[in-house]
Amino acid sequence: MLVLLGYLVSPRLQFDARTLSRFSYFILTPAFIFNVLSKTRIEADLAGRMIGFISLVYLGSIVIAFVVARLLRRSAAMTAVYVMIAAFGNVGNFGLPIVQFASGEEALGTATVYFLANLVLAFVVCVVAANYSRGLNFSLAVQVFRTPALIALAPALLVNWSNVSLPAVVTRPLELLAGALIPTMLVVLGAQLAAAGIPRLSADLLIANAIRLISGPVLAFALVGFFNLTGLERDVGILQASMPTAVLVSIIAMENKLLPEFVTAAVLFGNLASIVTLTVVLALL
Repeated sequence: MLVLLGYLVSPRLQFDARTLSRFSYFILTPAFIFNVLSKTRIEADLAGRMIGFISLVYLGSIVIAFVVARLLRRSAAMTAVYVMIAAFGNVGNFGLPIVQFASGEEALGTATVYFLANLVLAFVVCVVAANYSRGLNFSLAVQVFRTPALIALAPALLVNWSNVSLPAVVTRPLELLAGALIPTMLVVLGAQLAAAGIPRLSADLLIANAIRLISGPVLAFALVGFFNLTGLERDVGILQASMPTAVLVSIIAMENKLLPEFVTAAVLFGNLASIVTLTVVLALL
């Protein structure tokens, strides 16, 4: 309903989706990550298994995407796009609210660990994919370390490990900003989808999204036992592995002039199609 709200009112109210998205990305997301991770207690061994699990699942999808694109004799640019679509799950805008609604507030700490793990992996893979298609250009590599979500990680872990009690003048503004993230993200997602327009279907669009939406949950269900993940960590990990492609992939494609129209259409179609695939995953869980 919130995505639909953003989709419907954005053209009428002339929402600036880019400004709202940047507000979420640079202010709300780091506040959310600091607020959640500074309080979440996750053992180092468990966190390592969670990161290993989600990374292996997404790497598996990336390999499948690359192999399929080469077997279909796609161009270097289209092959890179296949890989990027497989690599970057919508674990923020879509994953965090779905996890919250499915498993409750206590699941957000776990979901955030998976979110950060995929964020780092996806940025690195997208840098490699862009280089693969256009030659050496490592400008995106620097952005990995300038990502606000990752910048907030270090102080959050420091507060967590040191058991420091921050004063209310610090915690209350952070809690308010953190609480605004999920509804803002969902409305922004709707506005971004409205701006993208109706996607034009093609074989590549269907195949690339099928790899992201099907290989993710299949690999997750198959591999979760090897990492001895149970309960909340298992369910949240499988959900985050099943997400459609993140809107950030469209931005990366535009920055690198890498079939941006196709990528935007693929992201829109994948997020709409995930209504079906995520419903199946939730039913299986």
